[in-house]
Amino acid sequence: MLKHLSIQNYALIEALEIDFDAGYSAITGETGAGKSILLGALSLILGNRAETNVLKNKEKKCSVEAEFDIQRYSLKVFFDNNDIDYDEITIIRREIMPGGRSRAFVNDTPVNLNVLKELSEHLTDIHSQHQNLHLNDKQFQLNVLDAFAKLFPLLETYQVNYRNYLKIRKEYQQLIQRAEKEKADFDFLQFQFDELEEAKLKAEEQSDIESELRELNHAEEIKENLSTAFVLLSEEENGVITKLRESITSLKNIQKFFDKAKFLTERLESAKIETDDIAHELEILSEDVEHNPERAEFLKERIDMIYALQTKHKVESVEELIKLKDDLQAKLDDITSFDTQISEKKETLQKQEQKLSDLADQLSKGRSETSGNLELQIIDILRRLGMPSAKFKIQIEPTDGFTEYGKDRVSFLFSSVKHSEVQEIANIASGGEISRLMLSIKSVIADSIALPAIIFDEIDTGVSGEIAEKIGQIMKEMSDNMQVISITHLPQVAAKADFHYKVYKIEDEFNTRTDIKRLNLEERIKELATMLSGENITDAAIRNAEELLRE
Repeated sequence: MLKHLSIQNYALIEALEIDFDAGYSAITGETGAGKSILLGALSLILGNRAETNVLKNKEKKCSVEAEFDIQRYSLKVFFDNNDIDYDEITIIRREIMPGGRSRAFVNDTPVNLNVLKELSEHLTDIHSQHQNLHLNDKQFQLNVLDAFAKLFPLLETYQVNYRNYLKIRKEYQQLIQRAEKEKADFDFLQFQFDELEEAKLKAEEQSDIESELRELNHAEEIKENLSTAFVLLSEEENGVITKLRESITSLKNIQKFFDKAKFLTERLESAKIETDDIAHELEILSEDVEHNPERAEFLKERIDMIYALQTKHKVESVEELIKLKDDLQAKLDDITSFDTQISEKKETLQKQEQKLSDLADQLSKGRSETSGNLELQIIDILRRLGMPSAKFKIQIEPTDGFTEYGKDRVSFLFSSVKHSEVQEIANIASGGEISRLMLSIKSVIADSIALPAIIFDEIDTGVSGEIAEKIGQIMKEMSDNMQVISITHLPQVAAKADFHYKVYKIEDEFNTRTDIKRLNLEERIKELATMLSGENITDAAIRNAEELLRE
């Protein structure tokens, strides 16, 4: 329930603090005193748009804070899902800065307006004459029936499965479309794959071919230079090896009397061994190198094919071509498996559709079995509200397919004339009739919607005294299941309340401001008498006020 409301710097309100209790509370006050201002401030808490023109003092921020007792309403999951600290006594604060920026907090955690609006739907229902327009909305009508039938848990399960059904159906349709498209591309993909497969590409072969081709293209030059190098090293009379051998002999001749010659001799012997090895390798390489035009032509054709494939597929290496071939193989395998994939997805879709159909049937059954009882209860309240010939009918028709709410289309049909057929509410009901019909509906589903509070904003406009008393009595009955706050101008409605608040305006030569106070018994009698007879309170008005309170 709404326990406390604090308003600072809003419209005509400088600073206002008000406590509320469980049960039925009435708020009264003269026209223009600020009852609507109070409601406007509360609407900020519920996530409505903020305007800077509501600031009484344009240089200070506006702050509205409400305290709710939510311990009975299973909202911890909502708080956890939105990373908000849960507290059974939850405080919501909304601030509007002079520059127009708005901030919202739940238990001191900053939240955006979407979260605030979603939370407010679980906290308070503000029922005004404007909201009566919702009665013509088919979705509202369906929600009323589901609330009365206590079908919301089942509906939530259905909607989870409905979203899953839509997801699977979309995947199934996309799979079919993809299969059709890629099957059309199958021949082209197969051609590309076959071309790469026939190429029999090997990793790193490109660099090997390019290296071998360079050697073949310069075979004569390579052989000539290898031979020249071999001759220079190995020539019998003037070769490097012969000269090294002679140098070693010369140094050995002086080793007996020149110690340093021994070290130099060892170095020359090492150089001779290495030079001998190099000469031998040059001889072998020279013999291996040969001019082979056939091999060169084969390699040229091979490298030209590789270059052509790289250009065609916009890659730069054989490794990338091999990966492309593997990818094409995977695509071809995927295409050939589409029939299996489609068959499996279709089976999954059919199972989900059957599950959804079973849940939709349960919803339809619950609505059908409950609609008659809802009709009777609403008719009973309408007759209490001065409509003895009222007829109310709930029409349930099947939809063409699954919707987010099942397979039912619900319409409320109504007539207030004895011999007239029921019709769509929008086509037949007057404003006063719609107001009473909406009150009837709200009172019937009060114990089903699990809201901490409901606020009625002057929905009793244009109602006579006797009917006003019945409206007050119905609000009183509703307060057994939820907190009810009624902003009213009728004494009969206010008299039924457990608690009575008066909104009033204070004016002086410098300022006008709105305030509110909770009335004691004496003040309440005076307020009711004023509402009955005007400013000049008569003894009869006092007695009538006392009588209203006794009743």
